[in-house]
Amino acid sequence: MMIPVIAQCLLCVLPRAHSCKRRMHDSVSIALILRRSLHTTGGVQVKSFLIGFLIGIVVLPAFGYLYFRFGYAPVATAASPFPFERSLAHMALNARIEKEAPKAVPIETSTENYQAGVTLYRTHCAFCHGLPGQAQSLTSKGMFPRPPQLFEGHGVTDDPAGETYWKIKNGIRLTGMPAYSGGLTEKEMWQLSIMLANADKLPIEAHNKLQEALQIQ
Repeated sequence: MMIPVIAQCLLCVLPRAHSCKRRMHDSVSIALILRRSLHTTGGVQVKSFLIGFLIGIVVLPAFGYLYFRFGYAPVATAASPFPFERSLAHMALNARIEKEAPKAVPIETSTENYQAGVTLYRTHCAFCHGLPGQAQSLTSKGMFPRPPQLFEGHGVTDDPAGETYWKIKNGIRLTGMPAYSGGLTEKEMWQLSIMLANADKLPIEAHNKLQEALQIQ
């Protein structure tokens, strides 16, 4: 009884393009191979492996479903993260940015662009990501994950401007970081990116503008 079920499970990995007749033939062939293997010298080991395989593809997904279905998964911002949640999320994000972030900056690092970046930052970003010497907002303190405070420590000055641009343009799923590709122009997103990449060496006019208290509307 178990062998046909396992054969069907294994068949799921075959290309979907196979016709029904071909898939049925493949299923029968796999079942025959499995049945013969159980009668060989290592049949007991093979059987144990197949039972474990079946448990793995049925029990574990069922456990995961029930974990979410009955409210055990942490969903509140104050709850502890999943095991490996941060490391897996960073792994996926870093791999995507490495693949897609632009390497060259298409605008010049001028005082005009820095000042434009400061204005954009104060309008769209400062409420969550903070300003130099100013307290973190209650809203950003209550978010999960907490938005990085970009003027504390190194901020993102050690990140390439292309990496910051990718985050501004695309956002980061399930973090509260929105995508600005539909609201800001390419030039504006780059102005923000180069300003943040050079936040520790901005011209005095741009630096003074950043120091002004943020007025929440």
